[in-house]
Amino acid sequence: MMKVLVADPIAEEGIQVLSSFAQVDVRTKLEPSQLKAIIGDYDALIVRSQTKVGAEVIESGKKLKVIGRAGVGLDNIDVDAATRSGIVVVNAPTGNIIAAAEHTIALMLALARNVAQANSCLKSGKWQREELVGTEIRNKTLGIIGLGNVGSEVAKRVQAFEMRVIAHDPFVSKDYARNLKVELTPLDQLLREADFITLHVPLTAATKRLIGSKELAKLKPAARIINCARGGVIDEEALLKALGAGKIAGAAFDVFDHEPVTDSPLFKEDKIIVTPHLGASTIEAQTSVAKDVATEVLAVLQGQFSKYAVNAPHIAAEMVPFMRAATVVGTLASQLMEGQINSTHIKYSGGVANYDCSPIKTALISGLLQQSSEERINLVNVGLIATQHGLKISEEKEAICQNYANLITLEVNSNVGTTTISGTVRDGETHIVQVNDFWMDIVPTGGYFLFCDHLDRPRLVGSIGDITGKADINISSMHLSRLKPRGKALMILALDEPLGEEHLQEIRGLSGVYSAKAVRL
Repeated sequence: MMKVLVADPIAEEGIQVLSSFAQVDVRTKLEPSQLKAIIGDYDALIVRSQTKVGAEVIESGKKLKVIGRAGVGLDNIDVDAATRSGIVVVNAPTGNIIAAAEHTIALMLALARNVAQANSCLKSGKWQREELVGTEIRNKTLGIIGLGNVGSEVAKRVQAFEMRVIAHDPFVSKDYARNLKVELTPLDQLLREADFITLHVPLTAATKRLIGSKELAKLKPAARIINCARGGVIDEEALLKALGAGKIAGAAFDVFDHEPVTDSPLFKEDKIIVTPHLGASTIEAQTSVAKDVATEVLAVLQGQFSKYAVNAPHIAAEMVPFMRAATVVGTLASQLMEGQINSTHIKYSGGVANYDCSPIKTALISGLLQQSSEERINLVNVGLIATQHGLKISEEKEAICQNYANLITLEVNSNVGTTTISGTVRDGETHIVQVNDFWMDIVPTGGYFLFCDHLDRPRLVGSIGDITGKADINISSMHLSRLKPRGKALMILALDEPLGEEHLQEIRGLSGVYSAKAVRL
């Protein structure tokens, strides 16, 4: 009989699902050394957020076939180590969606009507009706940053309050938003128009401090902001300063930069409501998450596909370099594209076209959507994730490629235009060889880049070098491609450190510069 170790508390309903097929041992609050000592006896491990499943634990799990996370986040599981060991990692990304959406709305209503402040005042013996006059949410504008699973459910529910709903999410289609009766807008427009703002994005390099002092300065003085997503997407210090200066009216936090936290400057501000990461903390959500992860663990143990697998350990070795290249191509496209995404087209040329390209497609879409989806995209769920974003994907293969042994091309079509990125694999390394109309050869070894579309003219390269020099940022390499002398050109600088927005604006202000974007690969 299969053996499953449950190392963190989960709802009894999940235990019952597991017990139908396997022997279940519930042993919580294990020290890392204790977990490492016993994990070799088990075929499956289930955790929540408390238990850390590092490489040493995984390597000790000689019989492990699957690790289940009862929830969404995977920060406590070394997914790469599990993949190397051929262990499937599954999670339960949908079980707490409604709970998180409802908590968001609860915080919005509490902000609007000063519920927390009124409760505190009255319990301390103060009757302060005049000081606690609130505002109605009817006929107000809610701005949703991130129209994924939770953001979409918030949008559906607030329309019953007769709110206007706008959203910023470049990685969902207009058709998807239209079906939700949501208006898609650029971020700047959302910040200026919204009376309430709620964030529902994962914490990535692109979303860290997404809302900082510059963004907060664009809000209405009566605006209120809510974060039930991830700590770090709002600059907490900048928000406190904006509140103190009267730039915004209030805020609510369910998540924080560092957790658990019991002492923070946020807690001392009367205009801020705080809760201890309660977004998923409902009886129903905990039951749903437990049953979902138990079902997925059993599917893997029984040799079936898991729809919530977050890794794909059984990829043929020859596909791995192509998948690495595809991830880079998708990631670059996500940072260079503009406007609202409508569809994508993938082209496999040369030797790569002879393979089953499903893993490459998965890597491309994963790279493209990584800023907007907290779920890891895999062979099983790529279609589902694309559908959730309203994303149309088309593919083609051609056996002959004139200049390369293999070529992977991604076209991203938006309401602004088409972004085209091509990559190839040579000697096991990824090479980016096309960006829109420009051909070049870049080996993105990781780090920071400046992509600058400009008019080819004397002194422009030197002027940009002067700006990076004044910023004390070293240029490690430079690539330049042009369509013709003194015509349109693309300059790519590899930088040792990221270029700040003020320096990007200075570069954009140079004569002949069409666009300048900071990219991290």
